[in-house]
Amino acid sequence: MPRQSISLTAPNDEWLKNQVNTDEFSSKSEAINYLIKQARSREEYYEFVRAKIEKGEKSGFAKKQTREEMLAEFKKDLPRNV
Repeated sequence: MPRQSISLTAPNDEWLKNQVNTDEFSSKSEAINYLIKQARSREEYYEFVRAKIEKGEKSGFAKKQTREEMLAEFKKDLPRNV
């Protein structure tokens, strides 16, 4: 694993030390890797949501439906109980 040298603000360093001292993580490196993984996952999720929103915006307006028509459309795709 590549080694990195980083500088932290005092509050961030204290937070990391507390995480290790309370056995939340076994080392500062483990905590940093966890936080980076969380940030990457969140970024991937936001990109997924952005793509869905863009697809919806490009699809145009939905046809006007009554409540009953909308419910019937949703139900048609549900699995049937056997």
